[in-house]
Amino acid sequence: MSRRALSLWLALSVFGWLAAGPAEARRVQVITSFPPSFFEPFRTAFRARHPDIAVEIVQRKTTAALADIHAQKRPETDLFWASAPDAFELLKQAGLLAQLQPRATGAPETIAGYPVNDPAGRYLGFAISGYGLVYNPGYLAARNLPVPRNWSDLAAPAYAGHIGLTSPARSGTTHLMVEALLQSLGWERGWALWSAIGGNLATLTARSFGVTAGVARGRFGIGISIDFLTDSGAAEGEANRFVLPEETLFAPASIARLATSPNPKEAELFVDFVLSPEGQRLLREPKIGRLAVSPAAYGPDETPPHLSDTAGLFSKTRFDAGLSASRYELVNIIFDEWITFRRAEHARLWRSLQAMEAALLSHPDEQTARLLTQARAALTRPPVTAAELEQPERFRNLVRVPRGIAAPEAQARIEAQIRGAIASHAAEAADALRRATERLAAVGWTGGEDGLAGGRP
Repeated sequence: MSRRALSLWLALSVFGWLAAGPAEARRVQVITSFPPSFFEPFRTAFRARHPDIAVEIVQRKTTAALADIHAQKRPETDLFWASAPDAFELLKQAGLLAQLQPRATGAPETIAGYPVNDPAGRYLGFAISGYGLVYNPGYLAARNLPVPRNWSDLAAPAYAGHIGLTSPARSGTTHLMVEALLQSLGWERGWALWSAIGGNLATLTARSFGVTAGVARGRFGIGISIDFLTDSGAAEGEANRFVLPEETLFAPASIARLATSPNPKEAELFVDFVLSPEGQRLLREPKIGRLAVSPAAYGPDETPPHLSDTAGLFSKTRFDAGLSASRYELVNIIFDEWITFRRAEHARLWRSLQAMEAALLSHPDEQTARLLTQARAALTRPPVTAAELEQPERFRNLVRVPRGIAAPEAQARIEAQIRGAIASHAAEAADALRRATERLAAVGWTGGEDGLAGGRP
């Protein structure tokens, strides 16, 4: 080969290598519900430590990420990184998570009654999320509303039309909070509280971020949210404040490697970094503002709320992530059919009940009191009873079905039964309220803005 031909061959070879990139490039793909303000600092810092490993981020809300992983739509994904513990439990029960060895972070075994790591070793907690209430101080002051201090406060008549929420079917954050109250209060008492809170809703937002944004813009004054969403908004100048209720839910945000991970070595290195001292300190940066699981990530004068003596919602009993996973879609279906899709009617019934209960104080009447007790019982009765939950096989195969697409036949029957029970309970409440209105009118009550005199609820 001539010198000129050799030079040409070398030039073409180098050009081809540059165009194609290294044949053995290393990579790791992460699917996460976290926003870029959270994951970009981690990607940058990890690349500084491992410049030969490309980090690909797929941002999906938790419910959509679960659907993608279950359907194996993203076989190239290595890691699942999110806040909702029950989402990890669903993947674990489906056999979709690989075994992980715990990393030494110095974190206690449990925080506020909640295990930091999965006892079976399928996912590891790296940060702690505080679930609570975000509020707009100016909005509340203008309407002379107090700051709510616990979950039951949200059912008070004063907050009617002032609360924003995301459906648990659209948000892992909301789903965990709904399930936490169902477990801590019991199935029927928990749903009674959620029904009353649902009656006070101003709206249901499309995503968790919409709750904090809606509070900041004054669309409503209070929202159920997670601490870091409020903290990140405050860093951007929002006027929101966040309060941890008296019985706080602290739960770990976790990371897991998928059983089908195509790059297990690189994925393990990313897990190492997230749980390393550097990764834990990164969580404390103001733009991220998360509570690290490692005590060493905090300053000597800093007492993190989750590592203090704060009583958690599960300080007496542990949250059962397996129970949550077994009824995950059932809870979503009940909430949407009862509260999301019937929000206007549901709110109208509750406001009518609240108005007449207030009127009863000035117009005492035993018969009216019985009717209002009947109406409240109907409005708070879940469409699936605690006794029916003792037949778990009936609800085991429920799946997430987008609106407009037909559900499997067996699931469609269950959904129809749930809708039927909800409609029957609403009709019972409306009838009791109508008769109570007539009775109160007979003893001198003329009704008010929320009264039922002259009309149906």
